Amino acid sequence: MSSAAWASLGLSPWLGETCIEMGLKRPTPIQEACIPPALQGQDVLGSAETGSGKTAAFALPILQALSEDPYGVFAVVLSPARELAAQIADQFSALGTRMSVRVSLIVGGVDMMRQALELSKRPHIVIGTPGRLADHLRSSGSAAVMRNARFLVIDEADRLLELGFADDLGAIISQMPARRQTLLFSATMSGALQRLQRLALTSPHVADLAPSERVPAALALDYVFVPSNVRDLYLVHLVRRFRDKGETIIIFTSTCRACEMLACTLRALAIDCAPLHSQQAQAKRLAAIGRFKQGTLAILVATDVAARGIDIPQVGVVINHNVPAMPRDFVHRCGRTARAGRVGCALTIVSQYDVEVLLAIEAHIGRKLASLDNVEESEVLSALNEVASARRTAVLELTENGFLEREKERKKRRKEDRLQDEQEGDEEGELEGVDAPEGARGSEERDPEQAATEDERGGGGHDHRRVAPASAKGQMIGAATLGKGASADQRKLPRPSSNRTAENGLGEVAWIDDTGSIGGSGGKSKKRKKELLGATRPG
Repeated sequence: MSSAAWASLGLSPWLGETCIEMGLKRPTPIQEACIPPALQGQDVLGSAETGSGKTAAFALPILQALSEDPYGVFAVVLSPARELAAQIADQFSALGTRMSVRVSLIVGGVDMMRQALELSKRPHIVIGTPGRLADHLRSSGSAAVMRNARFLVIDEADRLLELGFADDLGAIISQMPARRQTLLFSATMSGALQRLQRLALTSPHVADLAPSERVPAALALDYVFVPSNVRDLYLVHLVRRFRDKGETIIIFTSTCRACEMLACTLRALAIDCAPLHSQQAQAKRLAAIGRFKQGTLAILVATDVAARGIDIPQVGVVINHNVPAMPRDFVHRCGRTARAGRVGCALTIVSQYDVEVLLAIEAHIGRKLASLDNVEESEVLSALNEVASARRTAVLELTENGFLEREKERKKRRKEDRLQDEQEGDEEGELEGVDAPEGARGSEERDPEQAATEDERGGGGHDHRRVAPASAKGQMIGAATLGKGASADQRKLPRPSSNRTAENGLGEVAWIDDTGSIGGSGGKSKKRKKELLGATRPG
């Protein structure tokens, strides 16, 4: 097959041949729009949907320029997540195999001394996350190796700002030469991206090919309405159903703690899976992604660290264990399936607390989610004791390995940091006569990767309220009973007529009435669900 299509963009024949060998038969629209101006030395702002070839759009012109004038460090590439950074590094190594390009990956979870030694050898391409790279610039004297860099690339640029990397980005940009070429890429053209454009770009070529935030037409969007206390019970039922069909599944949840707890619970139920979140060691994260991509692992439990940029084409089902607070996060989560014209399914578990968030998501994407009606409540309930036992096993495992204690310490440190930042911000505001920037955060004494987690942002869903145990309330807590935020009408659910109870694994007690229905709602369970949604759904 000819490489003429790549040559027409101005690329050297060897790069075109490499693309053909890698299965890149012809340029994608974002590559056609961005490669020529990048080769001409212009700054570029590119926006296109995930999976459209943005990595090659900046890697190819960098490699061509490097082949003409090779030295290190030639380019610095920043990414919000370790997995995405590793994916970019693999792409650079593959595309630059004919010129023996030297790529260095600088991310958290790896020994800093070893990384400092790598930087001292002046690799051609440095790819990393802003937190870890900024730490090197501050502490290891690595700033000098970047002062002659010709390219700065910021991938998923809007996400970097949203996750609180602004200070780290500023520290990195301040060490880069003023005469450089800057390439910004993202899946969406957001206000954050436009602010970064004003900060880092000079008269850029803009290629806005990102569609409005909509999910693919080939993606089936479903939801199942459940009482919040038995969310995990329904999740296990759905996972088993899709697993038995041979589907590859990503389960998204809001926090690192919930991610680890769910993975341990599923493993206790003999469901093979692996967690993926920012508090894991880097080796474990890469191992989980590697097994999932190779097909030896069918189920991945992840936070939003896996929601953007990571390309795993074979994912058939996405399950949202919580409803994300931001509609954009919902779009990106669902974007892990139905990629490149394939079909897929995204299923969201919705509780009574999530109805308004669900409506906001539907308004944002311009589609209504379909109710998954073929879930038999009695079949789900049959596993109640089994799931509760697995949950207790998971709690015991996380207690023994120290995860829960470390999580407690992290929360304590974050609270102290927030209080200190607020006090410093108030003092600065008084001195300068202006209010301190909202949400300002220091970057000292923190894991640079934690800014990329939902925990750093206070959680991504509406599932963080906890129902007190029955012993604390002095009454039985029904699985379908709503909390304090419920309306008076919603709290008028009947009390159970039976004393049969079962622990749901969270220290809460779910009850089952004489008919076997959750919360004593009897045969009116489905009607109750429709009422809760119908009361707020337009039309």
